Amino acid sequence: MNSVKKLVRTNIAALKPYSTARDEYRGELGVLLDANENPYDNGVNRYPSMALKEQLRRRVAAIKNIAAERLFLGNGSDEAIDLCYRVFCEPGRDNAVIIAPSYGMYSVCADINAVERRMVPLEPDSFALPVARLLETADAHSKLMFICSPNNPTGNAYSPEAIEFLAQSFGGILVVDEAYIDFSSKPGAQQLLGKYDNLIVLQTLSKAWGMAGLRIGLAMASPYIISLFRQVKYPYNIGTDTIAEALRRLQEDIRPQVAEIVAERDRLCAALPQYGSVLKVYPSDANFLLVKCTDPRGLYAALLKEGVIVRDRSTVPGCEGCLRITVGTPEENVKLEQAIRNYGR
Repeated sequence: MNSVKKLVRTNIAALKPYSTARDEYRGELGVLLDANENPYDNGVNRYPSMALKEQLRRRVAAIKNIAAERLFLGNGSDEAIDLCYRVFCEPGRDNAVIIAPSYGMYSVCADINAVERRMVPLEPDSFALPVARLLETADAHSKLMFICSPNNPTGNAYSPEAIEFLAQSFGGILVVDEAYIDFSSKPGAQQLLGKYDNLIVLQTLSKAWGMAGLRIGLAMASPYIISLFRQVKYPYNIGTDTIAEALRRLQEDIRPQVAEIVAERDRLCAALPQYGSVLKVYPSDANFLLVKCTDPRGLYAALLKEGVIVRDRSTVPGCEGCLRITVGTPEENVKLEQAIRNYGR
């Protein structure tokens, strides 16, 4: 743990976090005259209850089979990504090592926080993890390393052995973003949390759990790192209605939907190469496919005319010629196939 403490920014380690009167009060809440709220009850006139948010944290922790003190709930995973920079990286001095291509917010948050980005390309075409080059790129000021697994936009997941080797070998904080882990048959990095204090695992309720509109991201790490995140985050980062709706939806069984999405993903992966405009469909452990096309921009425009919106990744280094296609419902996927079939006729 001492090695992790040395990575924390000096001002963050000394930070006295914002505290409300309700945080400090021990007992039954009665007349609330502490927060300058509108006193007339309409369901949302009070700031979010910390007790209710703690109920959500413990519910998610139970689902994820992790101790609650190892879990942070944020306003989407993007808040947790930004907190990684704010807690560990000194602006203008430190750097982050990031695989490329990958999720764009790692780079955006680096730029916002004035942290150097050191981009390490994945292996061409296979998108394999360049473990040796990642470590060679790092130096004494490399505070963070971001690995997305399954990776967005390539769709492939990385082996637990490779992730563990990076956790063992990297001198900074290894951040493994598992937003799509529920669609993967490969085990994630959560199992390594007890062994490596320099590991942060990000997950989300936006994808498999179908709560993208609620914006709830998860960070799992040592209790020390989670305590830092909770101190640095802005107060009341998740709203009352969001917490209540998330608690309600967490009672649902998502397994049938996930199974159908995975089955449709595998079906599309086999079916799309039969069309002349499709050169290759890359294997995927996520709920989307990276598809190499003869004319990606032309196909993208043709799909738009048919009312089908996909993501054009053809200008992203490493994804030249590719569209990223999310797996929809069976009916939506049929419409996608029909639009691709009609293209170029």
